[in-house]
Amino acid sequence: MLGWALTFLIIALVAAVFGFGGIASASAGIAQILFVLFLILFVVTLVVRAIRGRGV
Repeated sequence: MLGWALTFLIIALVAAVFGFGGIASASAGIAQILFVLFLILFVVTLVVRAIRGRGV
């Protein structure tokens, strides 16, 4: 998921350089959503593993 977020971020940066504002905005929005989703799932996974006693 983090890889997809980085991919959309790169697409947004390239689109912004070439002047495609709509595509850049949409790609940046998707990258932001995917990054937040990644962070939430990462924290949930850490909490679940800590509760089960496996450690980090």
